[in-house]
Amino acid sequence: MEKGCGGIPSTEKVNYSINVSMEKSHYEILINASREKVWDTMLEDATYREWTRIFNADSHYIGDWSQGSKILFVGSGEDGEQGGMVARIKENRKYEFISIEHLGMIKNGIEDTTSEEVRSWTPAFENYTFTEKDGGVLLEVDMEISADFKAMFDDFWPQSLKVLKVLAEK
Repeated sequence: MEKGCGGIPSTEKVNYSINVSMEKSHYEILINASREKVWDTMLEDATYREWTRIFNADSHYIGDWSQGSKILFVGSGEDGEQGGMVARIKENRKYEFISIEHLGMIKNGIEDTTSEEVRSWTPAFENYTFTEKDGGVLLEVDMEISADFKAMFDDFWPQSLKVLKVLAEK
């Protein structure tokens, strides 16, 4: 499947209907570091850019992780245009849990939260849970994703989590 901007698969080849089939995906990794270290490594700008590079070489966010805040997950496409996801931080329990509510897409630098395409899959949630286990942290990622993109995320998330583990264990 072709990657688009901000780690979001290109939608040019996808035919959306009004009720996209959404699936739940779960990924996890045990990291030998404190919850604070894993949290900070996952969410701080510089290290976020490193572990999310598998999704998009220019992957980054604009905004902050405060509960209720708008946050954009963006990257550059092959055409150089900015694209990605429009989201809101639904819940933030520092060092324990964060819930991202995806509300739309960014295409060619323009936010779209109202088109039929976007309404067919929003809202979709992506949750991170940080649990102390065996002297480290079990990081769990649970997300709702269109069935069209599940295989791509099943490939990318484990790779990204391995990079995050290396960064957090330094």
